[in-house]
Amino acid sequence: MNVIVTAYNEKWPRLFQEEAQKLKAIFGGELIDFHHIGSTSVPGLQAKPIIDMMPVVKNIENAEIFNREMIAFGYEPLGEFGIPGRRYYRKGGDKRTHQIHMFQFDNREEIDRHLAVRDYLRAHPEDAEMYGRFKARLAEQFPFNIEAYMDGKDTFVKRLEQRALDWKANHSNRLR
Repeated sequence: MNVIVTAYNEKWPRLFQEEAQKLKAIFGGELIDFHHIGSTSVPGLQAKPIIDMMPVVKNIENAEIFNREMIAFGYEPLGEFGIPGRRYYRKGGDKRTHQIHMFQFDNREEIDRHLAVRDYLRAHPEDAEMYGRFKARLAEQFPFNIEAYMDGKDTFVKRLEQRALDWKANHSNRLR
């Protein structure tokens, strides 16, 4: 897979909404919530043009019942794909357009981590800009090596996640 980081595209929220509407029909009564996550969910942030989505479901063990419809809709089901409790789907093959990170409603650690990063970057545009520049440099350095690109982001992302979780905890405490 080629690594391409582009300027923010104003169409990404609409592309999320359109895809989410179609998927909500597949997930039906199992679905509790549906979130746009990842870099394409942060206005102004440079990103790989892949829409990351996080459906939150009642019972993750029921995810397999969606596989046939998901395949028909162009998604490849990949099980947990390295994160326990997740069901991961991707669409578009080497020209990936969408990724789904499905979690059960009580997997608060993973759900909160994804939402905290998104919300932190939305609230801190200077950090989002720095992250976008960093990703663009990595994409230039590793245009044909997604593994090297991901490895290059690893430490940065872990620090960002911790800052985001700390910010969320402090922000939530102030609202009480």
